[in-house]
Amino acid sequence: MGYISIQINKAKGSADTGASDHIERKSIPKNADPTRTHLNRELVDFPDGVADRTEAISHRIRTAGIKRKITPDQVRAIRIVLSGTHEDMVRVQDEGRLDEWCDDNLQWLHRTFGKENTVSAVLHMDEYTPHIHATVVPIVTGERRKARKKQAEDKRTYRKKANTVRLCADDLLTREKMTAYHDSYATAMAKYGLQRGIRGSEARHTTTAQYYRDLKRQTGKLEANVQQLQTEQRQAEQLLNEVKQEIKSEKLEAAKTEAKTAFVSKVGSLFGSGKLKELEADNHALQSEVAARDESIELLQQQIERQQEVHNRQLMEIQAKHRREMSDKEAEHQKEVSFLKSIIQKAKKWFPLFQELVYMEKFCLKVGFNERQTATLISGKPLFYEGELYSEEHRRKFTTERAGFQVVKDPADKSKLALAINRQLIGEWFKEQFDRLFSSIRRTITPPHKGKGIGL
Repeated sequence: MGYISIQINKAKGSADTGASDHIERKSIPKNADPTRTHLNRELVDFPDGVADRTEAISHRIRTAGIKRKITPDQVRAIRIVLSGTHEDMVRVQDEGRLDEWCDDNLQWLHRTFGKENTVSAVLHMDEYTPHIHATVVPIVTGERRKARKKQAEDKRTYRKKANTVRLCADDLLTREKMTAYHDSYATAMAKYGLQRGIRGSEARHTTTAQYYRDLKRQTGKLEANVQQLQTEQRQAEQLLNEVKQEIKSEKLEAAKTEAKTAFVSKVGSLFGSGKLKELEADNHALQSEVAARDESIELLQQQIERQQEVHNRQLMEIQAKHRREMSDKEAEHQKEVSFLKSIIQKAKKWFPLFQELVYMEKFCLKVGFNERQTATLISGKPLFYEGELYSEEHRRKFTTERAGFQVVKDPADKSKLALAINRQLIGEWFKEQFDRLFSSIRRTITPPHKGKGIGL
């Protein structure tokens, strides 16, 4: 049994544009996979004339019937992130119940905050765990909580109508209601094996930023360990070289001592010197010291070699683990690419006009339509538009008043698609606009002809 994940935050100011850029992927975050961004989708239909989340917030506030002036620092929207543990969300997706999960989340938002107040809900599939970013405009009715509190304390105050429409996030984010939200959301998600966290638990959700900070910290420690191993290896090699040089020097000195002792011994035998025994004793002591030194050097060399073997083994294990992780990621990426290619091939086979729709989408965006308007045209629905349109052939923009646009089959080739404006192909319309502009320019620069009549 997994756990639900629900995070609720306020958004102050006139526009929550920073969050909109993230939610609508106008800017791609580092933890998102750009190859999966096309799987994200908006679960709430915007009203006519509303193009994105920021406009949806303003539209709801403007049409809610609020009489009181809204201050600049007032909370315009509440951001809600809905999800579960990574393992449970992957299981829901593998079971083919992700669409059902999205519908149940949307129904819970409508029941809890009101359908009209839920202005946006975007499913993100390009991050590590599937989740929903919901946006709620805190429109409420009735008396303010402070007014009810003063009335309960027998303090006389002006009483407003019970059905007054207000923008007030504080009424929705009381401690009691936050607890109720978690309880009701857990009830709605129980069918997916998700449950509420333990009440009073000190456990806290790890935010995305904290997750990446921890990951970066662990990576830094790993790199520091590798650098430390490399430094110790260099130091061991340097120490080994010094020891080898010292061994050579000690052996040379020992050879010199033996030669001198032999020479003195011969001289002493000739002259019968009384210091011969002393020299022999010193020679034996020196040889013993050299032998002990050689043994210590040999032990030190063995210890260095063992330490170097341990360091090399640790370094190889770290490198092997890194290669395995990179190989797994590359294999997963190739698997996703192959899956996407197979989907595209099937789409081309099952839907003959699929490739034409892809070309038409690029064309509409290049002409000047936004993504939502382009989606309307690609679906075959008519679109009324007023503004500038760009002609790549003529390399300039032409202005149109409110006109009807629709994607139709090309009259010359039924296997292809074309964009029509007021039932006229867009290419012909661009040509007419350009000819009209060229004619007006030519009339402007052509000087008038003077008559050659006879003056009277």
